[in-house]
Amino acid sequence: MTKAGSIDQWAGETREFYRGRGIGDRVGYGKSPAIVVVDMSRAFTDPSYRVGSDQADTVEAIARVLAAARERGDVPVFFTTMAYEADGLDAGLWGRKVPALLDLRVDDDAAMQIDERIAPAENDLVLNKKFASAFFGTPLAPLLAARGVDTVILTGCSTSGCVRATAVDAVSYGYRLIVPEECVADRAPGPHHANLFDIHAKYGDVVSVSEVLDYLRTGSVEEAAG
Repeated sequence: MTKAGSIDQWAGETREFYRGRGIGDRVGYGKSPAIVVVDMSRAFTDPSYRVGSDQADTVEAIARVLAAARERGDVPVFFTTMAYEADGLDAGLWGRKVPALLDLRVDDDAAMQIDERIAPAENDLVLNKKFASAFFGTPLAPLLAARGVDTVILTGCSTSGCVRATAVDAVSYGYRLIVPEECVADRAPGPHHANLFDIHAKYGDVVSVSEVLDYLRTGSVEEAAG
């Protein structure tokens, strides 16, 4: 599992090229955030599963964000899992492309339960999805709209797969997208850093977890987004 590292170590020349073309401005924070935790089930944080890997550092960082959100008291939290029926038909062609996904069964607690280190609180919602985006085929969008959310703080795994797909859909639905870098992870460093770069350039703001904690604790958009 990759450890969080600065996206500044990667593709500096491309970043400057993008800036010259007007690509990569910050979107900043709104006034009504929600936390979305993508696919941090035990199957994804357990290296014995084909989809899994050691995500101890990522789990710890997500736990800090969740603690700040719960202390604030007005930040909804949504988790996703990903699990399939025994015949795998509900995985569609994605199950053919990534057969390891078919290890995730709806009758397996490891696939259906969030890692206990970041276990959902009483009012948190857990949505089981079948495909990459947390929005696709789930009620996430209307649930966010019902809560008046304008900012999605996106965490989880994997950066190059379900996190990226959720990021694209989040901005497509009109949400300000914030990705605390230490709170997302992938199985390999290349896809992790490349997709963080792309998310920051095109879809939202990839920032430090400390910045997100400041925003959640102070409620000061200007202070955190500066």
